[in-house]
Amino acid sequence: MADSEQLTVDGTGGVRLSLELAGSGTPIVLLHGLTATRRYLLMGSRALERSGHFVIAYDARGHGHSSPAPAPEAYTYELLAKDLGVVMDQLEIERAVLAGASMGAQTALRFALEHPNRVSALGLITPAFDPDTHGKDSYASWDRLAQGLRSGGVEGFVDAYDLDVVPERFRETVAKVLRQRLSAHDHPLAVADALQAVPRSRPFEHWDELQSVAVPTVVIASRDEADPTHPLAVGERYAAAIPDAELAVEEPGSSPIAWQGGQLSKVLADLSESAQASAAGAPGSGSSTTAPRSSAT
Repeated sequence: MADSEQLTVDGTGGVRLSLELAGSGTPIVLLHGLTATRRYLLMGSRALERSGHFVIAYDARGHGHSSPAPAPEAYTYELLAKDLGVVMDQLEIERAVLAGASMGAQTALRFALEHPNRVSALGLITPAFDPDTHGKDSYASWDRLAQGLRSGGVEGFVDAYDLDVVPERFRETVAKVLRQRLSAHDHPLAVADALQAVPRSRPFEHWDELQSVAVPTVVIASRDEADPTHPLAVGERYAAAIPDAELAVEEPGSSPIAWQGGQLSKVLADLSESAQASAAGAPGSGSSTTAPRSSAT
């Protein structure tokens, strides 16, 4: 990010969270996916801060430059959502647009369900959690990835990844991306813990809970054949379950929106604009304001 500021704040349970701040204006908090870091959501795009947004991106507990959780099992959505609340509190942000990918999408949604007055809009990027199937499938694939990372580092993770489910023409690219992502962590063993704990956690219990979401929401789904763990059908289910949610998905044969930082930023900027218009028409609604950066260390 251009003219960005890096800092750390204390999360839940003594975890130190590494943040990056850029721009000014309407706050938007970015939450990355499992095994990723804060740099893997907008892929280097600066469009949001250029369009009048205060962009807050942070590494989830155990990921990137953030410290490990105090226990291997302490990577639940309850704790991830609490970390998000701490970040907003430390930066004195009352309400914000939340945009998250996969694990980050579920974290944002969990926070929105618990603290609806603190969320002005939701951008749910390639959500994968399905309450109807959660717990019915084996966690063996996640455990295999965790064990591969523990025993063989980055190459052990790549070896444990089931590239056979990826179309052959994408396998080399997927392997390259995996190596890049897994090399970006200060504490790879903490990522291994998260690989086992996060998939076993539930951000919500039933689809009908999503009926309570009352802020502008866009679900960015994907037709990506190289990423079968985030099915288009699940994204469509979220868009159907959340009142008035919009579904954004690339045209068949096109590159996924989630992989294009500039295009994704445009979708999120439009969402933010919708949130501001909605707030302007709702007397008494809380404002979204930037925070003094000196409030964190």
